[in-house]
Amino acid sequence: MLPFIIAIVSAAGRYAGLCILLFLVLGGLGLAYTARNLAIDTDTDHLFADSLPWRQAQIEEDKNFPQFNDLIVAVVHAATPEEAGETAAALNAALNADKKNFLNARYEAGDSFYRDEGLLLLPTEDLAKLLNQIVAAQPFLGQLAADPSARGLLTGISLIAQGVQAGSDISPYEGALAGLSKNLNAAAAGHPVPLSWQSLIMGDSPGQGDTAFVLAHPHLDQGTLQPGGAATRALVRIAATLPDVKAGRAKVDYTGQIPLSDEQFASLTHGLVLGGVISVLLIALWLYLALRSWRLILPILLTLVMGLALTMTYAAIVVKVINLISVAFAILFIGLAVDFAIQYCVRLRAVRHDMPALDGALTETARQAGGQIALAATATACGFFAFSPTPFVGVAELGEIAGAGMFIAFFCTITFLPALLRVFNPRPEAAPVSLPGGAAVDGFLQRHKRAVLSGFGVLAIAGGLCAATLNFDANPLDTKDPNTESMRTIRGLLGNPQTNPFYADALAPNLAAARQLADRLGQLPEVSQAISGATFVPEQQDQKLAMLAQARTILAPTLQDAANPPQAQVTPAALRAAMAKTIAAIDTIAGKLPKNSALLQIAAALKTLEGEDDARVMAMNAAITRFLPLQLRNLTSSLNAQRITEANLPQSIKADWFLPDGRVRVEAFPAATAQTTKGLSGFAKAVLAVAPRAGGPAISTIATAGTILSSFREAALLAFIAISVILLLVFRNLRDSLLVLATLGLSALLTALFAKLAGMSINYANIIALPLLLGVGVSFNVYFVMNFRAGMRSFLASATARAVLFSALTTGTAFGSLAFSADRGTASMGDLLFLSLGAVLISTFVFLPALLHAFDDVGKT
Repeated sequence: MLPFIIAIVSAAGRYAGLCILLFLVLGGLGLAYTARNLAIDTDTDHLFADSLPWRQAQIEEDKNFPQFNDLIVAVVHAATPEEAGETAAALNAALNADKKNFLNARYEAGDSFYRDEGLLLLPTEDLAKLLNQIVAAQPFLGQLAADPSARGLLTGISLIAQGVQAGSDISPYEGALAGLSKNLNAAAAGHPVPLSWQSLIMGDSPGQGDTAFVLAHPHLDQGTLQPGGAATRALVRIAATLPDVKAGRAKVDYTGQIPLSDEQFASLTHGLVLGGVISVLLIALWLYLALRSWRLILPILLTLVMGLALTMTYAAIVVKVINLISVAFAILFIGLAVDFAIQYCVRLRAVRHDMPALDGALTETARQAGGQIALAATATACGFFAFSPTPFVGVAELGEIAGAGMFIAFFCTITFLPALLRVFNPRPEAAPVSLPGGAAVDGFLQRHKRAVLSGFGVLAIAGGLCAATLNFDANPLDTKDPNTESMRTIRGLLGNPQTNPFYADALAPNLAAARQLADRLGQLPEVSQAISGATFVPEQQDQKLAMLAQARTILAPTLQDAANPPQAQVTPAALRAAMAKTIAAIDTIAGKLPKNSALLQIAAALKTLEGEDDARVMAMNAAITRFLPLQLRNLTSSLNAQRITEANLPQSIKADWFLPDGRVRVEAFPAATAQTTKGLSGFAKAVLAVAPRAGGPAISTIATAGTILSSFREAALLAFIAISVILLLVFRNLRDSLLVLATLGLSALLTALFAKLAGMSINYANIIALPLLLGVGVSFNVYFVMNFRAGMRSFLASATARAVLFSALTTGTAFGSLAFSADRGTASMGDLLFLSLGAVLISTFVFLPALLHAFDDVGKT
């Protein structure tokens, strides 16, 4: 092998011009091909093999319920449920009208089904309680139906005051009165706000709340890095025009798969240019300190560019589509390929001190370092290729590209680089090339090797303990920039189990089975609630319909008045008269009320309003009664609910919960304890114990973590075997092979120790630091051990040590720049890469020399 390498280097130097021309043509054609054919897949689902059971379940679910894929989710927050509902309805209509940016949109809670039949969805006990409250308030509601104005409301409050005078218990009204007092005080201060009659009359009915969701399917522009960017911007523009948003009474946030993916790419590219410039400047500085000549630095940089271009071409030809993880091959290539070039050039400098002629020095450097670089490249490549068979496709592709990249880098180092050096013709060295201070450190390690090795023994044990307890963060949200709109929105939803995106679902064969499965899941302590298609075809409907009929009979006069509201408009004078009567009624019973009574607060607000001008009084009336007619009509509709069957369910609900073959979807929401990876894992395990074929985000998230960890265990074992075999074949010596592997193992343990001390967790983004650790560790260790085999004993004073140090600094600069990324996954990858590189340097520069000195002493004895 070595004679072949020497011959190639010699030929490249002899025919430098032709060699460079061939590479330029090849690189240019390769980049042109890459630009047209290499694509990037941003879908994180595609990071894993479709053959995995949990991926098959995920694929089936996506096929069965495509309406839940590729969404922008608009989250409407408002001061009242009515404002949330009308804002969501207006937004939904506007999005459906914008055919340029949206395929469709839907506001599920705005379906008339929830208004008309929603009460039947309540448990019987809850329905009875609600109807009792409504019937008890019949006198109050009757007054409002007959006079749907602030005058009618104040007359009703006067009736409540009379009830206090008669000794009645008004505690059921305290909540409503407290809310009313806030509205009247705001009106008295000149800031009238709408009163939520929905909350006062209906309470928390199905489909209601001050948060509403609009689900939109955008048109995606796949030719950009942010395919849904135009649609998201359109949504923001439309939302800003909505009346309640303009008035500051509602706001529209957004999240969903599309904006989360778009924002991740935006955060990945944020500061990329500035970070790249700073990184290049620092790399140039390290190269200058290592090589002291632009005639050496420029050939290295050009060799890196050429190698990267050829590696990209390989990716375009073989892989074709790279993903969010395999895209990191460029970083790995630069970080590792620069080591080969630096090794060759620093060793060339050392050779030229004794052999000034460039042609002979190129060949001699190949003889001294070519075999070492070849072994380092081969071992590193095999370490990367070990990831190829794993089902973690993201890292498998990364391993395939990076592994091939190592051979490409080696080939460029023994061909393109010598040709460039021949053209640039660096000057001979006037002084020996070494690492300043290296001899002193070598002497220290020689004298104190036992103490040093004992210290590393302690650190290895500590690292082993840390590795066993190092946390794996399976939550993909923790790898994203927390300051983006989508992430802020989704974080706000996590606190509510019913809006937590990490739910689980399963399919039951029929309605009865779905009801049973939901009941079993709902009884689990890890589950906050379980619903299914059967939830929308409730049980005990005969009893519920009878209860509604009874309430409808009692409220008949009220409902009749609500259907025919008076047409005459109330006047400021009439309102002031009503205020005066209400104030007098409350003053009469003031002594019977506690000081913090809502009735007293209402009286105080009315006394202020009495003295205000007509405009303020009428503004109060408009705000108080804005949603009253709507809610009276909704009450009438709710009490006239009709029996629900699977056949008469709205198509939108059927599509979400029923399949054409009769199967029914069941969905379980996690309890609050599922906020952490451990809690989410417990939720997933509990659900799977009841429904073994369950899927959904919670199941796939935990299964993803298991796939990642098992893939890395498998790859680590394969890499260890492959590297061991290569080392044994080359060294033909068990001891020297174990020296490399032991140092590599220590690097891994130190990385675990440093990560634990830094409070880091392993995630699917930063876990790719482990292949890098493998590659850099093998390369550096091979150089030192091969020098030891060649008889060198001044390890740190050598040109090799100088090359390794500045190679590490160059690699560390390239990787360390990632730590400043706005994307948390990329930043954590940079952090862990930097820590692992530090662990490799410590192992290579301190542990390995001490170990080699110890073996040298044994050999002498």
